[in-house]
Amino acid sequence: MHRTHTCGELTASDIGKKVVLSGWVANRRDHGGVIFIDLRDRYGLTQTVYDPADSETAWKIADSFRSEYVVKLHGTVRSRPEGQSNSNLATGDVEVIITEAEVLSESKTPPFVIDDHSEANEEVRYKHRYLDLRRKKTLHNVQFRAKMNQFARNWFTTEDFLEVQTPIFTVSSPEGARDYLIPSRLHQGMFYALPQAPQQYKQLLMVGGVDKYFQIAPCFRDEDPRADRHSCEFYQIDCEMSFVEEKDVQDVAERFAQDLVAHMAPHKWVKLDGNDRFFRMTHTEAMDNYGSDKPDLRFGMKFADLTEDFRDSGFSVFANAVAEGGVVKAMKFTRPNLAPGAAPMSRSEIDDITAVAQAEGAKGLAYIIYEEAGPRSPILKFFTGNELAALEAKLSPKVGDMVFFGGADRKLVNKVLGKVRLTLRDKYQLANKDELCFTWVTDFPMYEQKDDGSYDFEHNPFSMPHGGVAAFEGGKNPLDVYGMQYDLACNGYEVLSGSIRNHDLKALVKGFEIVGKGEAEVKAKFGAMYEDFQYGVPPHGGFAFGFDRLMMILCEEPNIREVYAFPKSGKAEDTMMSAPSHVDEAQLRELHIKVRESHKS
Repeated sequence: MHRTHTCGELTASDIGKKVVLSGWVANRRDHGGVIFIDLRDRYGLTQTVYDPADSETAWKIADSFRSEYVVKLHGTVRSRPEGQSNSNLATGDVEVIITEAEVLSESKTPPFVIDDHSEANEEVRYKHRYLDLRRKKTLHNVQFRAKMNQFARNWFTTEDFLEVQTPIFTVSSPEGARDYLIPSRLHQGMFYALPQAPQQYKQLLMVGGVDKYFQIAPCFRDEDPRADRHSCEFYQIDCEMSFVEEKDVQDVAERFAQDLVAHMAPHKWVKLDGNDRFFRMTHTEAMDNYGSDKPDLRFGMKFADLTEDFRDSGFSVFANAVAEGGVVKAMKFTRPNLAPGAAPMSRSEIDDITAVAQAEGAKGLAYIIYEEAGPRSPILKFFTGNELAALEAKLSPKVGDMVFFGGADRKLVNKVLGKVRLTLRDKYQLANKDELCFTWVTDFPMYEQKDDGSYDFEHNPFSMPHGGVAAFEGGKNPLDVYGMQYDLACNGYEVLSGSIRNHDLKALVKGFEIVGKGEAEVKAKFGAMYEDFQYGVPPHGGFAFGFDRLMMILCEEPNIREVYAFPKSGKAEDTMMSAPSHVDEAQLRELHIKVRESHKS
């Protein structure tokens, strides 16, 4: 027997018991000839004691123990001496006097200190992830993920959703991100693709009469990584329902999200609107008011539109922007805990924020500081009394506040002020990390116009347009077509995307015609849907929660890579397994593939 108890199990009720423990040597301390070793496993730590008076043999063996040795110990549980209990440990009231000790496995000196205070960089930790998993913080995320997986599966099953595993090897999709392609050995020159999402399969399940489906689905996209997007692969809680409208789908998502938070992160609270529902706004409102399609509503700083107020402004930057069809907007910044009479920002801080705006394409960042003596700004001399009065009526600035401006093309102004808003949030801690503000963003534009004047889908091409097939008739401008698409934002992240699907085959074909894909191409690219939609398809809709991103928020991880047991690096590499890697020529020949050398100039 290797163990009778785990290293996180023994308590005062076990005093006097003879036990067997196995685990890793975490810490060692020598006190006057007596050795103390903290033994670790995934359940916790137990203090073990080696006194030559109890067993000289065990003491001598323990003297050879080094960090991360795997050892097996026999001993007796006793109470820790008075005043030496450790309330931070579940086993903190006891220790084990060791009478037999055995080394099961030796260890080299680890490349980094295995504790929660380790300063090892990501590259080293990911290269030796099997060691990193021994750290309490890393292990916590693995355990959290397992519990969240189980909760989601149980929740949807209880709600009468049917779990269905959809194929991993599928067909390449012409929409969305780049596919990961898999060459077929049996079908020369042909390829499978890993699914970017189970979109088509779950819609076909609706055709098949599976009216409530869910899956914790693996998805694969060849996209560049970022802090909130993992390389290569990710997971989503995928859900689809038949005979539903938008509110029906959103009701399910809201109930799940609130139950998930209450179960997995009870120390956090969900901020709700006046009707005890998630906040909601249209895509246009989100962009115009917050400069983002995933707005963080835990704090204010909503944009005020001053376009008409500054149409004839003496400040040429604003006047010219309006004359050229642009906008003038402003937002108010209130610095928390500002001492009376203190300036909200130093000159260097203003320069830093201005640099943020310039990095987003702005020429500069105009501002006004409100002081006891009144407003102060280099641009005030160009203002009329009416302009300043209009600004103050819309923003109600007080002493200690700052007002930041943007005057240019609408998209640019929204983008710049949106970035400045989030930068101020992070720099001055304007949002409460324990608050979760879920916000529905609805009515996304179906199309965007490319530089060459052609159109492409801006979001999910399978969404039903408002108005159905009529939305594509009468010569309507494609940019004025809005889909029944909805995203759910939380604290500035997109955590869900979904829509009411376009179940009308005629409308689906017309929608693709706008992006230059005729019926023949739709039939070729989406043959299963094209065929099956002719056999009775119910109205349906659904969503997919980003499992990893939602977990990242609940665990307060700044980087999504930390929520994976075995993450890819920021360079999309599995450094532990040395993937991606070269394969030998025989494998390539079997797959009918020849690797071409890249000639870079």
